[in-house]
Amino acid sequence: MKQIIRAVGAGVLALGILGLTGAARADDKVTLGVAIPTADHGFTGGIVWWANKAKADLEKAHPDLKVIVKTAANAPEQANQLQDLVTVNRINALVIFPYESASLTQPVAQVKKKGVYVTVVDRGLTDTSAQDAYVAGDNTAFGKIPAEYLAKALDGKGDVVALRGIPTTLDNERWTAFTGVLKNYPNIKILDAKYANWNRDDAFKVMQDYLTRFKHIDAVWAADDDMAVGVLKAIDQAKRNDIKIVFGGAGSKGMVKNVMDGAPLIKADVSYSPKFIYDAIKLTAEARLKGDKLPPTTIIPSVLITKDNAKDFYFPDSPF
Repeated sequence: MKQIIRAVGAGVLALGILGLTGAARADDKVTLGVAIPTADHGFTGGIVWWANKAKADLEKAHPDLKVIVKTAANAPEQANQLQDLVTVNRINALVIFPYESASLTQPVAQVKKKGVYVTVVDRGLTDTSAQDAYVAGDNTAFGKIPAEYLAKALDGKGDVVALRGIPTTLDNERWTAFTGVLKNYPNIKILDAKYANWNRDDAFKVMQDYLTRFKHIDAVWAADDDMAVGVLKAIDQAKRNDIKIVFGGAGSKGMVKNVMDGAPLIKADVSYSPKFIYDAIKLTAEARLKGDKLPPTTIIPSVLITKDNAKDFYFPDSPF
């Protein structure tokens, strides 16, 4: 049975899970590899920043720990890096944010067969036996929270357009949760939903199409803060004043600052911070230094960000 650890706050995880029974042998020294995508958009930029911060903080705190961070521009490059981490760097623990799920599953499984402890972050593998632990944000809440907020803000009626990410299980979870809530509000109509690839430019084009086709829109769910930037640009260029709310997602510093400052269209956001890579590295490293294991699944809650709590989610030094 999966154990799910839910923490209160901005991605802060309870460290008490490290004292689990049935622990593996403690390693005198831990060499932990971190395999992540390159910073090709805002969110992955945050992933890279938090991973390197974890390396700096943890190596300072633990003399017996070495953290090696590798970034990859595509799935084949990441697979090759995994081989190097095992054969050249001789890691005994791995934290990986897979570039893709299916193509990285077998390479990760081969790492695990070498006796390396494996923690997978966010983008799950197609075969969970290839991992020891899984750490992710709450994608159901990521879709549910915006829908509940919009339903309340629109008083249960209005016209909504949506911008989805890319066709993935992660995006499907969010969309299912979003539409599941709005099914309870028959007077809220979803005019259209298109993929905009978590990309500002693509979101700008999709929103331009919506603004051309729909003469009245009450609210926009752009399921990512980068996409919300493109949406806002399109609305501004079209000089439309019918739209009341643009709801993004992931708690980027720009959008959180908008919430803090009372921006007209950005009244709230939902957290899905790339900081979870920091939490995953910290939990894995400290567990392995003690010879402990993590629970099979650790879910970091997504939280509604409003003006009242926005300061708790604002990280001005992060690129995201």
